[in-house]
Amino acid sequence: MSRAATAPLRHLVLVLGDQLDVDAAAFDGFDPAQDAVWMAEVAEESTHVPSSQMRTAFFLSAMRHFAAELRARGRPLHYRALDDEGNLGTLAAELRQAVAALRPRALVMTAPGEWRVLAALREAAAAEGLELDVREDRHFLSTVREFRAHAQGRKQLRMEFFYREMRRRHGVLMDAADPSQPEGGQWNFDADNRESFGRGGPGAVPPPRRFEPDPITRDVQALVRARFAGHPGRCDDFGWPVTRAQALEALDAFVRERLPEFGRWQDAMWPGEPWLWHAHLAAALNVKLLHPREVVAAAEAAYRAGRVGLASAEGFIRQVLGWREYVRGIYWTQMPGYLERNALGAAAPLPAFYWSGSTDMACLADAIGQTLRLGYAHHIQRLMVTGLYALLLGVRPQEVHAWYLGVYVDAVEWVELPNTLGMSQYGDGARPGEPAAGSGPMASKPYAASGKYIERMSGGSLCARCRYRPAERTGERACPFTTLYWDFLLRHEARLAANPRMVMQVKNLARLTDDERARIRAQAAAHRAAVGAG
Repeated sequence: MSRAATAPLRHLVLVLGDQLDVDAAAFDGFDPAQDAVWMAEVAEESTHVPSSQMRTAFFLSAMRHFAAELRARGRPLHYRALDDEGNLGTLAAELRQAVAALRPRALVMTAPGEWRVLAALREAAAAEGLELDVREDRHFLSTVREFRAHAQGRKQLRMEFFYREMRRRHGVLMDAADPSQPEGGQWNFDADNRESFGRGGPGAVPPPRRFEPDPITRDVQALVRARFAGHPGRCDDFGWPVTRAQALEALDAFVRERLPEFGRWQDAMWPGEPWLWHAHLAAALNVKLLHPREVVAAAEAAYRAGRVGLASAEGFIRQVLGWREYVRGIYWTQMPGYLERNALGAAAPLPAFYWSGSTDMACLADAIGQTLRLGYAHHIQRLMVTGLYALLLGVRPQEVHAWYLGVYVDAVEWVELPNTLGMSQYGDGARPGEPAAGSGPMASKPYAASGKYIERMSGGSLCARCRYRPAERTGERACPFTTLYWDFLLRHEARLAANPRMVMQVKNLARLTDDERARIRAQAAAHRAAVGAG
């Protein structure tokens, strides 16, 4: 540090583990002669939900690499490591201790990614009699204020309309001859992006860019193994980008090598193939090593240069410019109450095998095992395998949320909570007993499907290695997904019948005899009891 620890400061700039950007708003007007940076690793951020070893290692390694960059730039830094003597274990306690030692006149930070953290830091600042200047997070293409204006007065929020608005506002993939119209004459090419591999499999998949752990990361891995030995998964296969340079390299490799086929195969699954043609950039985006503007620009430039088809470019850009921005708006305009939404009244506990991968359902064993080993699963594995099973089983959405937040390296609450509670678990719609059976802002219908969906999107590969048969809903070989799917429709029949997008699925119930309904319910109850969710 370039100043005595006891010298009074003008500003103490707080930097959290998901704010690793040297040009963040918190640094506007930074003067190393008057200001200093504060960062802290604390156990609470790995224990308020059981954070996996891979997720914790990713955040700690990225933070320590960013700290090294700040020091190299000559920015005075007060850094508390997890293994420092006397570490108090929470951000609030560590901040109050730093304030007492450094005596800053004010605290400055970029808006955090979690309501809980913001509330704790505001309370700590107030307890010390200090102003907390919370500045806009410029790592987004829409502000919370702009999203609130978009949402105001609308009877129903839908991502698609927000996405079109964002395309127009930022001039992304718009027709050169008529900038008011989308490139290619349509906004959404989702229908072109749903292919499965078929029984031949994915063929040769370009490997993602992975990065060998350096000494900083290896130290973190050793610390995590020792400190969080009982936490889910492991951190042996670490290869995530933890610096800005690595993140840019990963972006370039994705656009060149995998984006051309991303659209076509983005919903496909194959056992033992965790990476496929996906980007694996969300973790770098969510800790601010990449800016969404440069990610969107890289994808559009590849399309304009003829290296990537429009369906692939649009499908990827929609995830970044559409979904990512939309879920952030939902989170910050609907918290803190959003966290407790449970529209379907789901009350079952999360099965214990989510923490071990030990299950005889092949698709779940594959997705969960991969998740615990790598801290990663692609969006269909999350939505239509692990999430679908929890939805059909009737797991309390807050437990599903805690699992997703804990196990994935890219999980920050602002993005994970709406995707899990709202989209995956259909938990943010009208509550049971309310007059309207309307859907919530994240999904117009529950993502409910039988085992036949998994069979189709995995080319039969997952089901072929499983003891269960996706076409059977009762009996010894019945697929639990299929049994639970029909049970889900039966349990929520009245509510789902009021949803126009579920009418055809609900109508299929009319073909069931009373005996078939009873057998489905009995088999579903037996399965719940067997997995500890009865």
